[in-house]
Amino acid sequence: MSGRAWKFLLVGSLVLNVFLIGGVAGGAYQWFVAHGGAAAAAQAQPRALRFAAAGLSVERQQQFVDALKTARREAREYARDGREDRREVLRLLAAPQLDRAALEVALNRTREADIALRSRVEQSVADFAATLSPDERVKFAEGLRERGNWRLPQAQQPVNRPASD
Repeated sequence: MSGRAWKFLLVGSLVLNVFLIGGVAGGAYQWFVAHGGAAAAAQAQPRALRFAAAGLSVERQQQFVDALKTARREAREYARDGREDRREVLRLLAAPQLDRAALEVALNRTREADIALRSRVEQSVADFAATLSPDERVKFAEGLRERGNWRLPQAQQPVNRPASD
């Protein structure tokens, strides 16, 4: 091989290696953004209702989780009805001819099932709160404000100001 062929081969190999290294680095960056950053942000402050009791003792937290599980287990029928009714709504929407009356009935059944499920869960929250001391209720209310279904948008959250004398 001549010197010129070696140079061409060397430059081609260098370009290929730079391309491969860039692809691996770009792929690693994309993976980190999609998985690493999102997981860290999600772990920073969980938003599910079961975490509303995070400011309470471990025993109270477990009591709250157990109460939620019981309420959801008792309301399982409502959840199933809501899912079935949503499937019916989708089926009616996809039909060649829109049957508005049937759609309204299915939407009302879905809404009623969702309201019954939510009522059962909210009742269990109220029942749990009734077992707490006043100080625990304050912590629990703060947890609900930050993590539960009652959380407020950041702009609407009250500002804690020191009392002025």
